[in-house]
Amino acid sequence: MITTPSHLRSIVDHDGAVILDIEHNSATPLNSTGAYIWQRLEQGMLVDDIVAQLARETNTEIEVVAADVVRFLEKLKSRHLLTHD
Repeated sequence: MITTPSHLRSIVDHDGAVILDIEHNSATPLNSTGAYIWQRLEQGMLVDDIVAQLARETNTEIEVVAADVVRFLEKLKSRHLLTHD
């Protein structure tokens, strides 16, 4: 399961989000799709469920959404914004 570290804070609105990394004194902006994914991760949703829901809501092929979400998650991991349980 992917989780968000406890040293992060986020501000989310309809335009996107900003993830504040208190430990590393940095901020990462997200567009509205990134904010959508981030919010659901914080709620404890599984990645497969996020992908399915996003594909349905955007009427996009699930394979396309899955590839985009995986790339997005890898970027967040590289910035130490996600951890695995």
